[in-house]
Amino acid sequence: MHKTTLFSLLATTMLLSGLTRSVQAQQVPNMTFFVTSTPIGKGADLGGLAGADAHCQELAAAVGAGNKIWRAYLSSTEPPNGKAVNARDRIGNGPWQNSKGVTIAQNVNDLHSNNNKLARETALTERGNMISGVGYTPVWHDILTGSDRDGRAFPGNINMTCNNWTSSEFGKAMLGHSDRTGLADNEWAHSWNSTHQSRGCSNADLAATGGNGLFYCFAQ
Repeated sequence: MHKTTLFSLLATTMLLSGLTRSVQAQQVPNMTFFVTSTPIGKGADLGGLAGADAHCQELAAAVGAGNKIWRAYLSSTEPPNGKAVNARDRIGNGPWQNSKGVTIAQNVNDLHSNNNKLARETALTERGNMISGVGYTPVWHDILTGSDRDGRAFPGNINMTCNNWTSSEFGKAMLGHSDRTGLADNEWAHSWNSTHQSRGCSNADLAATGGNGLFYCFAQ
C-alpha cells in the first residue's frame, strides 16, 4: 500500500514537473524580437552570422518561439569574393514585438528612425528581463551590431565586425546601447545600434566598455 502511494506521488510529481516545463516553454510564442540573455562565450567570435543565428534560434526555442526563423541583427563586411551583408536586410519586414508584447517597430524604416520604441524597458531578453545598463553593476548594455545607424555594413577596409564575427583576437566591433544611455547626453550615446566601437574582440575587451557579447535577434 505504501509502495503504491509512493509510486503515485512520484508519478504525479513527474507529471507536474513536465507540465511546468511545458508551460515555461510556451510563455512567449508571439515574441519577434529580443536581446540575447546569454553570450556565446567567445567574445565577438560568434561562429559567423550562422553561429549567431543559431544562438538566436536556440534561445527563442527555449521560451516557445522557435517556430519562427530568427536572425541576428549583425552586419558583415565585404569578403574578397562576396558582398557585404547589412543587418537591416536580414531581419524581415516587421512589425516586431518583445517578450511582453510591446511593439518596438512597425517596419525596417521605423526601426531605424527616431520613432522606434527601443529603450531600457523594452529592449528585453527572450525571458523578459531588462539588460543591465548605466546605473547598474555590471553594465552589459553594449550590443554587438557591426552596423552604422542605418543598419548597414561599414566599408570592407574597416574591421568593425571582429573579422565578420569569427575572431576574439582581431579587429573591433561596432556596438549599440540597448538602454539608449551613455556617459554623454548626445545622439551617439543614445544610439541603439551604432554608438561606439569596442576595444577589441575578446571577452575582456567587450567587458571593458560595458558589454557581454550580447546581440539583438529578430524574427523574419
